[in-house]
Amino acid sequence: MNIDVQTKAADSPATLATSIYERLKADILSAHLEPGRKLQLRFLMEHYDAGQTPLREALNRLSTEDLVIGREQRGFFVTPISLEELGELTKTRSWVEGLALRESIANTTPAWEELLVVAHHRLERAPRSLDPDRFESNPEWERLHRVFHALLIGGCGSRPLIGFCEQLADRLQRYRALSSRKAFRVRKVSQEHSDILKAVLDGDGDSAVSLLQRHYEQTADFIKADLQTNEAGDIT
Repeated sequence: MNIDVQTKAADSPATLATSIYERLKADILSAHLEPGRKLQLRFLMEHYDAGQTPLREALNRLSTEDLVIGREQRGFFVTPISLEELGELTKTRSWVEGLALRESIANTTPAWEELLVVAHHRLERAPRSLDPDRFESNPEWERLHRVFHALLIGGCGSRPLIGFCEQLADRLQRYRALSSRKAFRVRKVSQEHSDILKAVLDGDGDSAVSLLQRHYEQTADFIKADLQTNEAGDIT
């Protein structure tokens, strides 16, 4: 009886829609569903093995997060990327995460510092690329990277602020996924993380916030260079 109840719960429409939403979101953030792509229902139904109702529910949910655009009589599209949006998102993320990080440092506890050190150690041990000769994104590194950055601001004491930071991180993830290859061999991301951690452990809020903001600005600089090169290529 209990097994039947659990099976029915797992197969419920709400659970199915959530599962499709999570898979669609992951594919959009990783750029497997590239910016600007039309999300044809026939393709989505076959690719995600789902019916129209849970798919539309998932797409509507993603549209509230600005990851999908619904156009009258034309269907759904992955939200395009732009240099203007990149600049706005980077600036806003730097502002709000700077505030959250400063509050986290003010509220510091030995337990929080220990979690940060452990998260940083695990991130350091994970290879950035699955292939040492050419860039192939390592999902485990991406997961650990997200954990480390989430912990940096996790002690701020404001769940709404943390939630807003997570939304900004999601929207910027698409840009990172498109341009990580360019920065792979020339950028010292590991050192940037180490410098941020040291400032946090030293209780130096000004330096920690400045380093975090510069960390995000450098990401944007690589992405801008890549987008501008592609746009120039399109023009020629």
